[in-house]
Amino acid sequence: MPTSSRVVSLLTSVIQSRRRLALPLAAAPGMQLLKLSADDVHRSGQLQFECIRTLAVQTGAEVLVTFMDLSVEAEAFGCAIRHSDTGNPEIVGTIKPERLTTPTVGAGRTGEVLRCAELCAEQLAQPVLGGLIGPFSLACLLIGMSEMMVMAAVEPDHAHAILQIAADFLRQYLLALRQTGLAGAIIAEPSAGLLSPEMSRDFSVHYLRQIIAPAKSDDFAVILHNCGKTEKQVSVLLSSGADALHVGNAVDIRQVLAQAPPDFPILGNLDPVGVLCDGAEDTVRAAVRELLQTTAAYPNHIVSSGCDIPAQTPIANIKAFFAAVQDYTTRRTSHDRL
Repeated sequence: MPTSSRVVSLLTSVIQSRRRLALPLAAAPGMQLLKLSADDVHRSGQLQFECIRTLAVQTGAEVLVTFMDLSVEAEAFGCAIRHSDTGNPEIVGTIKPERLTTPTVGAGRTGEVLRCAELCAEQLAQPVLGGLIGPFSLACLLIGMSEMMVMAAVEPDHAHAILQIAADFLRQYLLALRQTGLAGAIIAEPSAGLLSPEMSRDFSVHYLRQIIAPAKSDDFAVILHNCGKTEKQVSVLLSSGADALHVGNAVDIRQVLAQAPPDFPILGNLDPVGVLCDGAEDTVRAAVRELLQTTAAYPNHIVSSGCDIPAQTPIANIKAFFAAVQDYTTRRTSHDRL
């Protein structure tokens, strides 16, 4: 059964070596290979697993990830959603704060996510990272982004009450993901990227600590994802207790890396849409090479997409991503031997 010791050990060995690891957030493109609709896949843990397994065979990835569908938890709370044949479900209705109650783990499609996680842990040789939304981002979906931002600024006590409800559920949900045997999980907290460092500390990281601490163990790693403009939040995000930080393509990656301990993994930064989805294969290769060269002085940078890769991303582009990382490592190793 995969364990986080494999994930942490892999990241540590990469940091200590001269090679670079490719770890894109790629699961949804597997739907292309099986000719499945997004609507069907997002309703079925079995189909999600089949997509992950099929894509893994095509790419040879060393670490796999499950689907990043941030509507799952909000739907479990009772938010109305609209399914799509091509992309992630969309939240189309919010909940009045006074009507918020904590759902049971397994409600809505969280049961299908757990089913996918179980199948991945049981049947895939590679370590697999699950996924869930972060507390502030969930609160924004539950009552509305504008409402939550205003509430945090002018009615902080009410905001904290909502965040505690969100955190209580996410804590139990993360523990359930750990119980499936996954190697770890990525907590996606994109909305917190809009906050100041102080507000991020109070309205996001405070609750992330509650969620992460009970789940993190010798056999389960937690990675925090924030794809916002987070250069000024780095020290706050590092205090969350996560094992690694995953950042988006909006940041100056060198500014982020300069603030992290040299042995702390920082993942991400390659544009998932403009480069990986919409670019040509040569564009992907060039962008990967440029990112690798930019971060050459920081072995703790793990090359990844800045967010989840869209379902329609050409499989050839994903393969080009892996090939570019491998080619860079081979060339660098050969140069070191001269």
